[in-house]
Formats: sequence, structure tokens, C-alpha cells
Amino acid sequence: MEEYVNALLIAIPSFTLLVLIEIGYGHYKGFQTYSFYDTLTSLTSGMTQIIKNSLGLIIILISYPFLLTKLSIISLNDTYLLWILAFICIDFSQYWIHRLKHKVNIFWNIHVIHHSSEEFNLACALRQSISNLIGFTAFFLIPAAVLGIPYKVISILTPLHLFAQFWYHTRHIGKLGILEYIIVTPSQHRVHHAINPEYIDKNLSAIFCIWDRIFGTFQEELENIKPVYGVLKPVQTWNPFWINFQHLWRLIKDAYYTKDWKDKFYIWFKPTGWRPNDVEKKYPIETITNVYQQIKYKTEENFENKLWAIIQFLGINSILYYFLFFYSNLKPINRFELGFIIMISIFGFTSFMDGHKWAKKFEFFRCTLILVYFLIPLNWNTYTETSIIFVYTLLIYLGLTLMSLFIISPPKRVVNATSD
Repeated sequence: MEEYVNALLIAIPSFTLLVLIEIGYGHYKGFQTYSFYDTLTSLTSGMTQIIKNSLGLIIILISYPFLLTKLSIISLNDTYLLWILAFICIDFSQYWIHRLKHKVNIFWNIHVIHHSSEEFNLACALRQSISNLIGFTAFFLIPAAVLGIPYKVISILTPLHLFAQFWYHTRHIGKLGILEYIIVTPSQHRVHHAINPEYIDKNLSAIFCIWDRIFGTFQEELENIKPVYGVLKPVQTWNPFWINFQHLWRLIKDAYYTKDWKDKFYIWFKPTGWRPNDVEKKYPIETITNVYQQIKYKTEENFENKLWAIIQFLGINSILYYFLFFYSNLKPINRFELGFIIMISIFGFTSFMDGHKWAKKFEFFRCTLILVYFLIPLNWNTYTETSIIFVYTLLIYLGLTLMSLFIISPPKRVVNATSD
């Protein structure tokens, strides 16, 4: 786990820098693909996944090491060929995992957040799920286990494979010639994130696009069909927690309200979006039928609210960087406590961005709770011993937040927002 955390200390600043460069390039070209609150939602979504993974919040149904001991029939020498085969096996498994997430109702819940943005940019790549609490992906690595590929190789290449998918979340790079036949490109991934009837559920490959071409899910980006981004049932929130569990909550409600006992079971494994007839009629859900009339979710973006949101983002980042930098020095209980603080902070300030009236009271409660936690002598000593600068930075952030809540109000929803 410490290797993963150390890798994040390099990856997070790198991804952040690339996002800032893309924002600057968009201004320079007069083609901006970012909006303020949407970007914050993307970045905070990535933060929630970091905390979940760093704390190991997952139940593994079956592990790769177990499969390796049971299924391995050969042993490969540690050469470049081993690493190439391992990477191909990971990529092959990710194609089928990705396809499962798109095609089956219950599995869509652990992927919907990645598609939830109505924009398409590098920050969208950071919209990663925290609702994948059951680990089942080792099943799809059976070919690697049969080939005897060591767990160490898989564990090193898996995060690199994920990081390699970051670059193609952009609208600023066109088609790439012969590379379009070899790897997944920005053009292909724009198709994947689009909700146009011609594009939806296409281009499911992660690195090598050959899997889409073999298994019939490839679709080229067409010049006369501009991709429209988001999901057919708009999430209508900036809060990554609502986004992560919104689809699951709908499934639970539909399973409860339907009168058909078979449908209470079938709903989980039916194609994504399927609902029992009786609840679909009685409890309709807003669904986009004409993508070209998409109305993007938006709340007011005045100077005060933007400044407040930036302060929240920077303050929460200071806690996150402390968590990562001193991860090996922290006791497990301190890791969970800081993880909880980061999570409720993200929940609070993104709820405020949504304009919820209760969010202001929640923020008072949150900041007070965190202040009390850090002022407890035992905790104060623990954190000041590692970084007194962090503690005082945190106190300034919490103080500014509490004072600002007396003069600032949550933004209002812009009802008549329009698409590009």
C-alpha cells in the first residue's frame, strides 16, 4: 500500500499540472472545455477514490495470488516478454470488466461517475468510483494466472495501466493516423463518453483498440455527429457521493416498489437502465431522449462562491497531501480519522456548491467537529510532531471557512442552462 501512496505523490501533481495546462491551452485557442464546478467535482472525485483505496476499503471475493497458485501451468522467466504478456492480459481483462460495467444494471453503479460529467477533458479521467466495494476483477485475470505471471508484476503494471488512460480524455487532439488502428486515442474515447445513439456503449478498450475491433464494439468518431457528453439520466449534482450511489439507490427503490417478485431479482442483472414496467410508469425518471437538446446542470458562479470553493479545495488538499506524505508514520486509526475528515469535507462543500439550504449548517458542524478533533491534546501532539505547519494551515483554513459562512450563501440552481 505504501508503494501505491508514494506513486500518488508523483501522479497527483503531474495530473494537476496537465489539467492546468489544458485549461490554459483552451483559453489560448478560444475553445474552453472546462467549467468551474464541474472541474472541482472531477478533482474531488479523484480524491475520494484515493482515500478509499489507501484505506483498503474493499472486500475481495477472490484474489489473484489464489488463482495463480491454483491455475498456473507454466513459469515464465523474468524478461521483457513476461512484462509485455502481463500488460496485454491486464488490458484484455479491463476490456471485459469495462463491458460488464456498461451492460449490467448493478455494475453500471461502479462506473457511472466516470461518465457523469457533461464536459470532456483531462479532469474527467479522475472521476473514479468509490462504490466498487466488492473486489471481483481477479476473475478476469485467469489468462494471466494460467500463464504463471507473478502477482508482483500484475501489481506494478495495474496502476501504470490505469495512469496510461489519462491522456486521451481531451477534445484538443484530433485523429492520429495509423495509431487509430493500434491504441485507444482521444477521438475514440470521445465516442466512448458520448451519449449519442450512434456512439453509446462503444469503444470499451483501455489501451489497445484491437479488442473493440475483434468483439464488435468499435465506432469511429464521425465528422457530422458531434459527441454529446454525460449520461442519459443526468446526475444533476456536483456531489461525488450522490453520483457514486445514485444509480444503486434507484435500483434499491425500484426493487422495493415493484409488485413483480421476479423483477425484484431480475432488475440487478438486466441491461443497464432497465426498470420494471410498473415502477417505470408510476415513478418516472428524467431521461434524455434528444441529446442535441441537452440542458447541462449548472449553479450560480459568482466571485464569492468561486473564491469560497477554491479555499475549500485547497484546504482539503492540504489534509490529503499530509495524509499521503506521512502515511507510513500514521497509525491506522489516524489514517481512518483523516480519511473520514477528507470525505465529509468533500461531501459538505460540494453539497454547498449544489445550493442545498442545509449545507450551510452542515459546514458549521463539519468545521467545528474537525477543530475539536485537532484540539484534543493527544491528536494535537500527534500531528504537530510530524508537521506543525500543516496544523496551523488547517486551523487557518477552518477559521476562514467558519467566518465566511456568516456572509456567504449557497449558489442558486440555474434552471435554464443551455448546452454549447
